[in-house]
Amino acid sequence: MELKPGYKQTETGGIPEEWNIRSLGDLFSLKHGFAFSSECFSTNGPIVLTPGNFRLEGGLYFDDRNTKRYSGNYNSKMIFRKDDLLIVMTDLTPDCNLLGKPAFVHLEETILHNQRIGKVVPKSQDIDKAFLFFVLLSPQYLTRIREMATGSTVRHTSNKSIYSILILVPPLCEQRAIAEALSDVDALIGVLDQLIAKKHDLKQAAMQQLLTGHTRLPGFTGKWKIKTLQETTDCLDNLRVPLNESQREKMRGDYPYCGANGILDYVNGYVIDDDIILMAEDGGYFDEYAYRPIAYRMVGKCWVNNHAHILKAKQDYDQGFIFYSLVHKNILNFLASGTRAKLNKSEMEKIEVLVPMQKNEQTAIAQVLSDMDAEIEALEARREKTTLLKQGMMQELLTGKTRLV
Repeated sequence: MELKPGYKQTETGGIPEEWNIRSLGDLFSLKHGFAFSSECFSTNGPIVLTPGNFRLEGGLYFDDRNTKRYSGNYNSKMIFRKDDLLIVMTDLTPDCNLLGKPAFVHLEETILHNQRIGKVVPKSQDIDKAFLFFVLLSPQYLTRIREMATGSTVRHTSNKSIYSILILVPPLCEQRAIAEALSDVDALIGVLDQLIAKKHDLKQAAMQQLLTGHTRLPGFTGKWKIKTLQETTDCLDNLRVPLNESQREKMRGDYPYCGANGILDYVNGYVIDDDIILMAEDGGYFDEYAYRPIAYRMVGKCWVNNHAHILKAKQDYDQGFIFYSLVHKNILNFLASGTRAKLNKSEMEKIEVLVPMQKNEQTAIAQVLSDMDAEIEALEARREKTTLLKQGMMQELLTGKTRLV
């Protein structure tokens, strides 16, 4: 194939004439971290950075669930500095999605260097660390990392594997232009993330106020009563039909196949065509109810297996209101004890919800919360489109197919 003007032929294909092919080992070395005794993990002290703090899209995040703190002894060699570039060397996640992922350290407090994290130490002045971050985030690099990974349950990469990977390196000024363009898209994604988080917080506050009657919508003054699910819903578990993986393989289609926590597959038939609430019987996020849903809603044709209860609001109750009353409800006291938490039908029907006696107030409350959900979904769709745009830009800019200078 004829090359475009200004391009040269290499073993990787046509690349811009000013670009070079370099191994990552020529550009940087990796410094490994330290082992911290789990006996010294506590709620106080500096953060011990782990692979669980890395985002799939690159970067770091910290919340109560993924943050480990250290109360033992440490020294200055164990502390990260601002703008250190890091790489995940060991991944404990089932899909191995974090292995090799990069992140910059943006310090707000002391962060310690765990042995599962590698720190990039540049060897050359002609490589921009921001450009390198996006190279380390590219599918080409991450695919090679996974191909060379070792281990079965826990996957590892090594200095040798990373050093052997070849990348395309433009002149420094073009590296910086590429990094700036991609950083601008990252900044937009960050703004959308903040907006989505704010909308989630507003919705949570609205649920706490509206579903308890502490705040009433204009025009409503009637009484509220505590009712059980047996009083407010019909249980349609008799419609459930489990399918194993081989059965589903022969039934590929367009209808959702639903389990305890959401859609598992798509099949060519359905067992119900209605507006229903599905609530996990077993395998649900029961102990994480505050931030993960324990119930979800399906509208239309779907197939439901035997790991989710099927609920339909009775005539005097609004389906949406019942759903929002359940989605983040603490039902731990209703679960059967054992190796796997289970919500039996008899116990589920004892679960109580606080309900306004006027159905139109239930409907109005559900509509407010549904509108907030729609706004969040629109923002999440915009974020997804922006993420796809970034992926397309990386493919073009990091391979030299599209030039910025």
